Amino acid sequence: MSATPTGKKPTVKQQRAIERERKLEEFKKREARMKRNRRIAIWSSVAVGVAIIALIVTSVVLTPRPATYSAGGSGAEVEGVETFENAAGHVEGAVDYAQTPPAGGEHNPAWLNCGIYEEPVPNENAVHSMEHGAVWVTYDADALSGDEVANLRSKLPSTYVILSPYDGLPSPIVLSGWNAQLQVDDADDPRIGEFLEEYWLSQSVPEPGASCAGAIDGAGKVS
Repeated sequence: MSATPTGKKPTVKQQRAIERERKLEEFKKREARMKRNRRIAIWSSVAVGVAIIALIVTSVVLTPRPATYSAGGSGAEVEGVETFENAAGHVEGAVDYAQTPPAGGEHNPAWLNCGIYEEPVPNENAVHSMEHGAVWVTYDADALSGDEVANLRSKLPSTYVILSPYDGLPSPIVLSGWNAQLQVDDADDPRIGEFLEEYWLSQSVPEPGASCAGAIDGAGKVS
């Protein structure tokens, strides 16, 4: 114990006062450290929260949203659309279709689950999906770049549509509904939206409103 300014040894009372001052000083230092740590923790949490919110907002903004169309059609004419009179019916095995790609006709008893495919899908199953009101959008994988395919995909609704590559197409992109078909050269053609508005979920198909899920997936399904 250090001596007092007078050189005398501190009394018990003085020793207690000195000890109290020392403990008080330590307490103040601990409190200051704790407050500083709390501030750091709070601002760190705020920064993390802001980063998460920014990530969510960015994800929402940048995530492509499916295009929206009205189910069925109004009978509007779409320039370039060809119409056919294909019969419906369930058959086993391969079918020789009148159109390339098919725009209706006899088909497999199992429909193809609607969605996005990166590999060719079976004609007979895709035609069954069209019988339920789906539109089959096919493209020439050699004619379209990845960005062009993504652009085409952005024009499609989220349900009752099949997107897949197809060999031997008469044009880079072909849209097929039941007994209706449109050929276009690029994904920015406004007639793509017009075709979907008129033929997507059409009530003129043999089985309108039947499911486009719960059956079979083709190869290369990504969504």
